[in-house]
Amino acid sequence: MIRSMTGFGRATFEDDSRSFTVEIKSINHRYCDINLKMPKSLISIEDKIRSTIQKKINRGKVDVFINLTTYDKKDIRTVFNETLADSYVECLRSIKSRYDIKDDISLSLVAKFPEVVTIQQQEEDIEKLWKSLSGPLNEAIDMLLEMRQVEGKKLQENIIEKCNNIKNILDNIEERAPLVPITYKQKLQERLKELLEDYNIDENRMAMEVAILADRACIDEEIVRLNSHIIQMQETLKLDESIGRKLDFIVQEMNRETNTIASKANDLNISNLAISIKNEIEKIREQIQNIE
Repeated sequence: MIRSMTGFGRATFEDDSRSFTVEIKSINHRYCDINLKMPKSLISIEDKIRSTIQKKINRGKVDVFINLTTYDKKDIRTVFNETLADSYVECLRSIKSRYDIKDDISLSLVAKFPEVVTIQQQEEDIEKLWKSLSGPLNEAIDMLLEMRQVEGKKLQENIIEKCNNIKNILDNIEERAPLVPITYKQKLQERLKELLEDYNIDENRMAMEVAILADRACIDEEIVRLNSHIIQMQETLKLDESIGRKLDFIVQEMNRETNTIASKANDLNISNLAISIKNEIEKIREQIQNIE
């Protein structure tokens, strides 16, 4: 089953000491680009978080939001920075003395200065922290993957439909191709009769000109290769792996063969049919940009 690169997942965890909320969303990206937004207290397990995501997601821009609420406050304490407070007070007294300011230095004023009073939290046990987070993290990832699979199925059906459209158009081209030299010969004969009226037309030379055109306008190989690419794409869509880059390459080859058909055929009807194929290929190209 193919997967798209668009999805969303959310999960929560709660016990007596803490609660986690994990939200993860992904959109198109050439590689696997993971962006984490989480509390500083979780930095110690950042590698574990990234590794868990990378094991399940191969491509896409992945944004992860982790919210942590701690209920147990026993490990939190306030710290008084005496050296910094002394420096602030000394500076205030110097200002008061220099400018003869009639004001007192209050406790509330000093306490408001940055880093004078700080809150410190003891580091938690990493394994215990990871055990609490790994559950909701994996649950959110699985929910995202499920959404990506649903979207991927829709993309698969749409691409197969467009491949069938291309095949039908290509069958029309294949049916039309043998008529190109015949049509060219008729037009050439008519044109020569207009120009040469009383002169006899050299049938051997005529046959040679038609043969040269038929050789230059032969698109049998391109039709065979394009048919092969269509089959290859349909088979690739059945693979249970990351196929986005492979599909992108196949689309490039399909486009190349179609351009060659349009340029070699020297026939307006075939050119118009080739344009129709290119339109379908472009629609496929847009779709596979969202396939993992």
